[in-house]
Amino acid sequence: MSRIWIYLFSALCALVLSGVYQVEGMEVVTSSDLEAVNGTNVRLKCTFKSTIPLSEESVSVSWSFQPLGTKTSQSFFHYQIAAYPPTEGLFKDHAVWSGDVMKGDASITLQNVQFSFNGTYSCQVRNPPDIQGFSGEISLRVVQKVTFSEIGILAVAVGGSIGIVLLILIIYIIVRVFRRRDNDMDVEMEDHRSKDQMLRENA
Repeated sequence: MSRIWIYLFSALCALVLSGVYQVEGMEVVTSSDLEAVNGTNVRLKCTFKSTIPLSEESVSVSWSFQPLGTKTSQSFFHYQIAAYPPTEGLFKDHAVWSGDVMKGDASITLQNVQFSFNGTYSCQVRNPPDIQGFSGEISLRVVQKVTFSEIGILAVAVGGSIGIVLLILIIYIIVRVFRRRDNDMDVEMEDHRSKDQMLRENA
């Protein structure tokens, strides 16, 4: 009889624990892939839903970065009541808070992105006793910025090519016109010669 009670108690505990685990779950949503031009700003969007009422005091946000080609990540941004951006390292003066925890927004913005920012960004949100099962991840790819000098060189190259084509076309038209004029003059002179010869023969 006591063994039956033990089984019942164990089953009840399992149901209670599984119910708590399902209820206490933080849902975090991020965009999976982002692309940004070197030197511009990009917003790393991270939103969340909690089963526990939100408050400025209870919600905390952590952002970590895993550089491209590595397997280790490092936390670089923290928020709880106030933003704590990095004061040193790669993201100093680059990472700023752009979220609102009371609206379920834990986003940050990277300003003046560099090629060294290529990698994976993880957003982790806590709202005790709500538990986040996983971190939202964003893969960022920084691409080359087209500079004014490059645009100028490209414009000159395209303009020069068009100019050369137009010049060749104009020369071709002029040559054709002069050739036609020469042919017309030759025909007229031949006609005059023929008329003069006929007049001489008639005389």
